[in-house]
Amino acid sequence: NESISLAGLVKVVHTDKDGALISEFSQPNLVTTVGKVQIAQLIENVVAVTAPSHMAVGSSNTAPSVANTTLGTELARVALDSATQSTNTVVYVATFGPGVGTGILEEGGLFNAGAAGTMTCRTLFSASVPKAAGDTVEITWTVTVG
Repeated sequence: NESISLAGLVKVVHTDKDGALISEFSQPNLVTTVGKVQIAQLIENVVAVTAPSHMAVGSSNTAPSVANTTLGTELARVALDSATQSTNTVVYVATFGPGVGTGILEEGGLFNAGAAGTMTCRTLFSASVPKAAGDTVEITWTVTVG
């Protein structure tokens, strides 16, 4: 018997207005129950289901749960810069540029729509990200099927 699992790794890079590195860290994430259903539907090619296309950041530090369907307190959501599949992984990249998602970032999520939609994955950042108006935060979210 084979077992299939889903795992995610989130990398956060925070830079200032001049591009100088403020902080960088990587951590695992949580695949939500609705995210697992979404992935199963994508495998089955259910027409009404779309793949992740947006990332969001928020200010809530409430622990993630598989039952989550939204972030605790969403501050901003952006379209993905890229989504690249290679063997059994998909790498999603999104950039929250100057003036986007300004505040104390505590959480992130991977979604399939610009508003509402299915939250495939959620994470609580291992360190707060104090994003000033001129700062940029780039998030790379790797989902591995193994």
